[in-house]
Amino acid sequence: MTYSIGDLIYNGERAGVHHWNTLAGTSFYWHPDWLHIAEDMTGLRSTTPVVARDDVATQADAERAIIKHLNDQE
Repeated sequence: MTYSIGDLIYNGERAGVHHWNTLAGTSFYWHPDWLHIAEDMTGLRSTTPVVARDDVATQADAERAIIKHLNDQE
């Protein structure tokens, strides 16, 4: 299966942290100050870079990173 943006459910932002779920129930979190997305709030699972170290990330960059992460797992 190949994932696309349509497979993400955006749950909004709270205290600057954006939250998405997949249809399968996996959660992803991102804050504009983070250069990665996190699979859970504890950070126990792997993170995926959003942008290069000195770049400024956007919500769209985070969504692309989530999709890339999901597709790389296949």
